[in-house]
Amino acid sequence: MARLAEQDKLQPDWWTKSLAGLILGFTLALGLVGLFAWFGPGGIDADTKVQFNMWLITPIWLLILSFSFLFKTGLRAIGYLSLLNILTYIVLYAFR
Repeated sequence: MARLAEQDKLQPDWWTKSLAGLILGFTLALGLVGLFAWFGPGGIDADTKVQFNMWLITPIWLLILSFSFLFKTGLRAIGYLSLLNILTYIVLYAFR
């Protein structure tokens, strides 16, 4: 079994990965829930969907936060989460 080289290992940038997951993960969760609110079943005018959308933010945010530690470096986490945020909000504001 071959060992990974030092540059191939996950770097322990837990400060930047944590901040990326907390801040950019939260904005990404808001954007994804916004997409679900607009394009999900019943559209934006569904009566019972408001409470569901509110409760949907936390599990998505925690999922993004936990997966942010799987990026190789903290800067990659910031870069990819920023890119996903930009794409999500472009889709949200372009198609709503």
